Amino acid sequence: MGEMLTETSEGIILNVRAVPRSSRAGLDGMIGDALKVRIRSAPVDGKANKELVEVLADAFGLPKSAVVFKGGETSKTKRLLLRGTRKENILSRL
Repeated sequence: MGEMLTETSEGIILNVRAVPRSSRAGLDGMIGDALKVRIRSAPVDGKANKELVEVLADAFGLPKSAVVFKGGETSKTKRLLLRGTRKENILSRL
């Protein structure tokens, strides 16, 4: 996948490794070239993806509408666009 963060004209593309069915939700460091994100929900009916968007929006101070899937909706490894932010802002919150 390349680097964890890729800056584009729209915002930042973030590589994420989702860990569903966790006891707690939140950011949990790096795993390879992706940010490991724990979520409580099971990957059923889009619930885990919805919670993932909420966790990332909260962690990076963005509205939920600014977190958009660019790939991997059905995979544990996902690519998400964080609109309206810069690489420095994301790195400062990690």
